[in-house]
Amino acid sequence: MKTTLAALLLLCLTAVASAEETAVGFRSSTLPDAQNNRPLQMVVWYPAATAATPELIADNPVFVGALGVPDAAPAAGEHPLVVLSHGYGGNWGNQVWLASALARQGYIVAAVNHPGTTSKDRSPQAAAQLWQRPNDLSRAIDAVLAQPTHFGAVAKQRIAAVGHSLGGWTVMEIAGARFDPELFAQDCGIHPKLGGCIGYKQMNPAGTPAGKAKLAKDLSDKRVTAVVSLDLGLSRGFTDASLAALSVPALVIAGGVPTEDMSPALESADMVRRMPKASTQYVEIGDATHFSFMAICKPGGMALIEEDSPGDGMICRDGQGGRSREVIQQQVVALITAFLAGAKP
Repeated sequence: MKTTLAALLLLCLTAVASAEETAVGFRSSTLPDAQNNRPLQMVVWYPAATAATPELIADNPVFVGALGVPDAAPAAGEHPLVVLSHGYGGNWGNQVWLASALARQGYIVAAVNHPGTTSKDRSPQAAAQLWQRPNDLSRAIDAVLAQPTHFGAVAKQRIAAVGHSLGGWTVMEIAGARFDPELFAQDCGIHPKLGGCIGYKQMNPAGTPAGKAKLAKDLSDKRVTAVVSLDLGLSRGFTDASLAALSVPALVIAGGVPTEDMSPALESADMVRRMPKASTQYVEIGDATHFSFMAICKPGGMALIEEDSPGDGMICRDGQGGRSREVIQQQVVALITAFLAGAKP
């Protein structure tokens, strides 16, 4: 317990020091749509021009938050943009560690809650509209581009998408990967215990002919110039042809601790094998689990989750005998920033 508390204290002190070096602003808003059927909660972290004392954002009894200055004025100049996509049943708070770290390095970072597949909204009807997820990210890009006085000006040739788990599937779709519902259904007959197959069955996005057709469409956004996938699922439904034809540089990071429902060999590594070698980077982190890419749990956080939802406390567990989650995440931040710097046009 003392070691964990010391690590968390060190993390907070590091965050404070970084915040003093580069101020980070934070804004939350709701993006309406024309039919008002799919409003999106969006949060944005961005380089700010402020000397105000930062506050902890998305900090709660279970998870460690990150520092930001609410509604601060944005810093001058153009900044690259990153849009973030959370996993199935998650929310934008899952990757605050990454969003705040990238903002401190000069990125504007926008994250949304995907309706139907977020902890804030588990509507079966919205969840079944899986094809909407890439469009959610496109709407976030539209919103940030349209409001430079709120978030800062965007360097339009440097727009990246980063996603975890189902969010990884989402960013691959926005990069140009195409999903074949029939191919995936056949594969799930062979690998029914994969988490992607279980979640897909719950969402049932191909339950109607219209849904199947929409899911198989080209869902890409040509403004996106690079993508990062963090331990994604559903990758076995991507067609070989679409993966081989990807023109967007991609960094694929996998948790190396295999489980029955998430195997890097069957997901991330299998997908990379079918992608262009020249523009694809693959890193498998041996002591990372699927949940190492989520927010850091506080001491006692696992017990609190178990009280509310027995069995879900595993999201606070990392690889046995491995490094702490905060150290793993420092490695991930370094990998992503190096990749995005190298992906400049």
